[in-house]
Amino acid sequence: MDLRSAAWQKSSYSGDNGGQCVEVASNLPRIVAIRDSKNSDGPALISTPSEWNHFLSAIKSHSFTY
Repeated sequence: MDLRSAAWQKSSYSGDNGGQCVEVASNLPRIVAIRDSKNSDGPALISTPSEWNHFLSAIKSHSFTY
């Protein structure tokens, strides 16, 4: 998948000290891409916008169990 036109946004919860940095690109047609900002040439997790929104909703509502 060609992600060269992706506009990556770093999580506001990611600090500048190099730990736990997540970036998301939601400007692509029909997909949302998620990657580790420390490895920008590495793999990206790809989801649909609907899947991404369900994931965010689950996080916000504390629906995940560990």
